[in-house]
Amino acid sequence: MSEFGNAFDFPELEDGDLDIAAIFGDPGAAAAVPPPAPEPASEPKKTEDTVLAAEPAAQKKPAPAQSAEQESPAVEKADADEGGEPDLFAALASKDEPAPKPAKSTQDAPKQVSLFDKPPIFSYGGVKAEIADASMTFEELRIEKADDFPELAEGKKVSWTVTYGKVTKLISDPKGTTIAGTKEEIEKSKTFLDGLKKAAKEKDRSPDCLVTPKVTAQSKGIASYKGVFATVKDAQASDKPICLIPSRDGRIYELRKTEMGDFIAPKNKIVDFSAVRAGFTPALPLIPRELIGQIISFFRCFMNEREEFEALAHIYWDKEQEEYTVFIPRQRVSKARIDADLRGSALPEERYIHYADIHSHNSMAAKFSYTDDEDEKATRLYFVVGHLDRFYPTITARMSCGGTYQEIDPSQVLEGVGDDFPPEWLDQVERCGATEVPEKVRRHPHWSDLLFGLPEAVLG
Repeated sequence: MSEFGNAFDFPELEDGDLDIAAIFGDPGAAAAVPPPAPEPASEPKKTEDTVLAAEPAAQKKPAPAQSAEQESPAVEKADADEGGEPDLFAALASKDEPAPKPAKSTQDAPKQVSLFDKPPIFSYGGVKAEIADASMTFEELRIEKADDFPELAEGKKVSWTVTYGKVTKLISDPKGTTIAGTKEEIEKSKTFLDGLKKAAKEKDRSPDCLVTPKVTAQSKGIASYKGVFATVKDAQASDKPICLIPSRDGRIYELRKTEMGDFIAPKNKIVDFSAVRAGFTPALPLIPRELIGQIISFFRCFMNEREEFEALAHIYWDKEQEEYTVFIPRQRVSKARIDADLRGSALPEERYIHYADIHSHNSMAAKFSYTDDEDEKATRLYFVVGHLDRFYPTITARMSCGGTYQEIDPSQVLEGVGDDFPPEWLDQVERCGATEVPEKVRRHPHWSDLLFGLPEAVLG
């Protein structure tokens, strides 16, 4: 017996005759039949008796100021089942244990937006944004988004689809169909509802309604209602309402045929044509720097302290040997003029390509003169070398395309000066804010920095 058991002196009662209900004054439990002896857990009888014994305690709510003598007999009866005596310690301890928390009411949970109340989402170009006004049409949405996505500017080139759960719907009439109406139509469809029932993942049970545009057409070249014609007569005879006509003044004219008559005016901006940039794309190797060095040395021979003259050289490409060669034509020269006699002195065209002309301006600047413009009409490359009296001469290059000149970068056609150098040289130099430097650096300076007349070992 426990210490608490000794506090109650009932000598006339045996241990097995102790009535717990009579002690604690529970009239509901007083009439209860004492629980039978414990039985194996596998037998259903014990389960039924346990349930019957627990029901009176569960039905009666304890008073707010319940004393130790009014504890529920359920705990004590369970102890009596096990040992034949009530465990009053367990009865008192059960009073201090907090009651189990009731299940949280759904009213306390945060309010969730219904799937059908979720706004549709505009999805395009990596952007996803809620559509605040779903009552707008797809065409109105396109116009709203065209500022951010210029490719959506032309409605006839844009199609729309709505992807919602397992349903994808193509919009056939963007101007007359609202976004909200399409979303509601999908939500009522059997395919959509079946998809929700079969969804295994949370994201599939609450899918987003994605509204997606797609650019379905692009225009290249000239529109079908336009045409390009060599003469005004050909343009007028065609069935094209808009015609583009090149003119001998170098401009493009536009002819528009209407019921009122034919209108012709210069066209300043022609979006139908692609952009073209003047220039030269070489098909032959770079001219070797050793060859240019020889030509410069030749030019310097016609300069001294008392007089200086210009000189001319031709550069040819040998198709058989696949190398460049220099040809010096017969010429009479002065300070600012060259008269070359080209009769019978050119190399045969079957084998050689006349690739470039190069002449000197002695101590003058490397600029093409008016005389050069009048003389250099053939389609090829032209170079002029100036400031030959200085340590660093200068060189300018241009091309002639049927008598139209365009200056080019000499490095496009001339081999640069410089060579590879030992990479350990770089270890001796510390840069402020230095960037990564490759193991080998090859310097190709502009030809305005070209230095000739140095020893062969320096020139490489």
